[in-house]
Amino acid sequence: MDRVLGIFVDGIGAAAATSGVLTQLQGRIFALLYLHPGPLSLDEIAAELGQSESNISIQVRGLVEWHLVRHTRLPGSRKDHYEAATDFWRVMQEIMERRFRWNLRQVLATVDETTRAMEGGGKAAERERAAFIATRLGALRAFFAAVDFGLGAFARGKAITPEELQKVVPLPSPRLRHGR
Repeated sequence: MDRVLGIFVDGIGAAAATSGVLTQLQGRIFALLYLHPGPLSLDEIAAELGQSESNISIQVRGLVEWHLVRHTRLPGSRKDHYEAATDFWRVMQEIMERRFRWNLRQVLATVDETTRAMEGGGKAAERERAAFIATRLGALRAFFAAVDFGLGAFARGKAITPEELQKVVPLPSPRLRHGR
């Protein structure tokens, strides 16, 4: 691997390792394929990255699931070949929808379940604690609902207007925002 390719492969691998979505090796595979002018076979990828073909095969499957790499056939070859995706809007839509929105919705479901569990408070001290918790849950719900709305708009390729966002999360009045 030449120096330029090595810098890119290692850098994308490092970025992938901290993404929470891909492994370092998946990042390196994607980077290699992205800067290669044509599809590569599993054994070519393995040789270039100094990995076993079986390990590369497992990692490539994950990349295919994330739509970062696609399987392709070359005329006259019985081997599987792969190439990197180049439509980053589509890739990010998939990642946002499958990874981040699922997490956001999990938080929202937990907030709703906790809110339901608090209904029907008893003593004054319990009501005071319940009011505190309800305020905190409301703030958490508002934030995550706004982020979920934004990610949904991104995934659909839509703009986020203040008016649309305010339908999901009422924005505080200007006077309240400056007071903090």
